[in-house]
Amino acid sequence: MHQEEFIAVALGETKADLVIKNAKVVNVLTEEIYESEVAIVKGRVAGVGKGYTGEKEIDLKGSYLTPGFIDGHVHIESSMMLPHRFAQAVVPAGTTTVIIDPHEIANVLGLHGISFMHAATRGLPLRVYTMLPSCVPATPFETSGFELNAYDLSLLMDSDWVLGLAEMMNFPGVIHRDKNVMAKIDLALQHQKRVDGHAPQVTGKDLCAYIASGITSDHECTDPKQAIEKLRQGMYIMVREGTAAKDLNALMPILLHNNNRKILFVTDDRHPEDLSVHINGMVQRAVDNRVNPIKAIQMASLNTAEYFKIQDLGAIAPGYRADFNVFENLQEFTKPLMVFKGGEVVAENGKLLEDLENIEIPATRGSVNVGWLEDDCFQIKSQGKKVRAIEIIPHQLITKETIVNVKEENGFAVSNIDDDVLKICVVERHRASGNIGKGFVKGFGIKEGAIASTVAHDSHNMIIIGTNDKDMLLAQKELVKSQGGKVVVRNGEVLAKLPLPVAGLMSDKDINYVTEQSEAINKAAKEIGCVVDDPFMTMGFLSLPVIPELKITDKGVFSTKGFNFVDIFDVENEKK
Repeated sequence: MHQEEFIAVALGETKADLVIKNAKVVNVLTEEIYESEVAIVKGRVAGVGKGYTGEKEIDLKGSYLTPGFIDGHVHIESSMMLPHRFAQAVVPAGTTTVIIDPHEIANVLGLHGISFMHAATRGLPLRVYTMLPSCVPATPFETSGFELNAYDLSLLMDSDWVLGLAEMMNFPGVIHRDKNVMAKIDLALQHQKRVDGHAPQVTGKDLCAYIASGITSDHECTDPKQAIEKLRQGMYIMVREGTAAKDLNALMPILLHNNNRKILFVTDDRHPEDLSVHINGMVQRAVDNRVNPIKAIQMASLNTAEYFKIQDLGAIAPGYRADFNVFENLQEFTKPLMVFKGGEVVAENGKLLEDLENIEIPATRGSVNVGWLEDDCFQIKSQGKKVRAIEIIPHQLITKETIVNVKEENGFAVSNIDDDVLKICVVERHRASGNIGKGFVKGFGIKEGAIASTVAHDSHNMIIIGTNDKDMLLAQKELVKSQGGKVVVRNGEVLAKLPLPVAGLMSDKDINYVTEQSEAINKAAKEIGCVVDDPFMTMGFLSLPVIPELKITDKGVFSTKGFNFVDIFDVENEKK
């Protein structure tokens, strides 16, 4: 920073690069609003006051100037779009900074995946900071593309674009002081960086122990009671509003009545159709529910910056980066009149001004590595007509373990379509190991064909649900051809497909294409009888063995009751 130049501009001795005039400045530092001018030089605020002149001047004519909004925890991969496509969607909504956790791509590509995401964010009209993934893989009960230990993370932890260690999902590892877990936490703390939490239902002494390790935030609160306990113990609460997990309404009471200086807004996972209204939508909802607009803006900006120790973001004051939003009033936030990043107008009236179509994207290797599969690869040798199956619960990630009847054909157990019992398989797709987990699932309602995806948390192997092996095999082959994606097939025909060739997680196309194809695959799934609102999202979490009650990985069917793999035919001691 050229201090002398800044001082000269601040004193009014020389012209600023830009002066924003006739602004109602929303000061989140003092929680007040006043008319002023803002002088900017080299992308930072030099002065806030009257009487500045600039090489360029913008007259806001009494509109409100707020800090740019910050998303405190997001997996860009969940948008199924590359970072520049993500930026095209969220920047016009007023999001000027995001803190990403590249957990999904790291499970596929390891350190290369993290470096890819960083490289792919250079030059964007969006600031992107990274929290290094803490749990790659999430569990030892599945095959991921890579394993990242503390040494691996140490290669990146001192980077200025890295803010710390992302959501520590391995709560038992913290409580039992697992050496690998503690080494990762210690690494972040030694660099004086943050450690984010992930602690659903953790309470009492267990919560105290979790926090005592150095973990300082949580985004898994689903009701005020949980949030208040964590606030009392000194945690920051990240209020999440994603596509699947929506906690804002439930947590609205704490925004109104508790210490909202320790509350910030995050989206975690959002699909493309939910990106055009982003953090600004959370501010809008808060204000609609009688939260003071200044405090709502504070939660979307200063709180987040201060939590992550970003000293020059989140407010409008000398030395801060000139990332702003302009609103006509403080009741309507869904479309900023202008969005500034580094003192440059990057969006106006819901439109991004910069053309990002020719941005250079780093190369990634193919990530769908599956050995040749034969026609009998999905067969399950019958050991009886009753099996232990996964039963989905609508709109929830948890499942039930249930005992169901399957049909037998030529000595093999097959789908029982009449009772909505379908075959489900997970094919290891990182190392061509040949691993295939096989089981049955209830609740999808599919009557014919198959659906498949390479978005399958957290290791992102290939997951397939179908009524017959031929269509399941066709779905698998289609995803190999496109190096990942989502597909619906029926009677040997591909009905709809969304290719995701970047790590099997992201498209290289724009938001309109991804949205249209997402709608097409969901519509095709309904055509083959599926009764689940978002079948691919629901299916994508059936392979995550840390969430109760019964799940499936490439290594088999896994029960969280005993935290072990189970024989689906061993049902003698279960309720019939």
